[in-house]
Amino acid sequence: MTPARHRDLLHRYVGLLLEANQTVNLTSLRDRDQAWERHVLDSLTLLPLLRPLEPGARLIDVGSGGGLPGVPLAICRPDLRVTLLEATERKARFLARCVAELPLPGASVLCERAERAARDPQHREGYDAATCRAVGPLREILEYTLPFLKVGGRLLAMKGRKAEEELAAAENALRLLGGGIAEKVATAGGAGLVLVIRKERPVGDSYPRPPGRPRKRPL
Repeated sequence: MTPARHRDLLHRYVGLLLEANQTVNLTSLRDRDQAWERHVLDSLTLLPLLRPLEPGARLIDVGSGGGLPGVPLAICRPDLRVTLLEATERKARFLARCVAELPLPGASVLCERAERAARDPQHREGYDAATCRAVGPLREILEYTLPFLKVGGRLLAMKGRKAEEELAAAENALRLLGGGIAEKVATAGGAGLVLVIRKERPVGDSYPRPPGRPRKRPL
């Protein structure tokens, strides 16, 4: 797929996002140019970090919401098998529409809580990479995402200006869940950081805890 084709699909995706946003709360942005800059370009910050992934590698976008960053990544890396994980049915239906209409043959939608999906043998420790954006504090995100990753896999967590503060608060979660900091990369415009977390050992059977527990009692 050519860069021109990628750009065309990305613009079509923004159109679908803004159209659906009139009835489903997917983004606070209403302007196409702002959505392009703050959503699409920001998501594509992750592309260089995905270069080590071979064709056919598995990526899961946890808490995909309106498809960010998962849909732009699936458009620009059609060789990857991308799972868009979203627990809210209306948002999952929008994601399914994107997969069908753009189309994105390498992508699929899973409507489920991360805490449940990560205990399914089809998904637990089966992914080479995980992404998340605007899901919650890092110490929560680690419990939602690291159980999906193979040992050696990487989490790309897109965070805002409090990234360093969240990272300091997540020391215990990193220790319990077998994660280690691999890299920190500025997002588009330099407004945030991508925290690259490498999974260094398997996650214990007690994680993730039941739905709701990571948010109420973060590690």
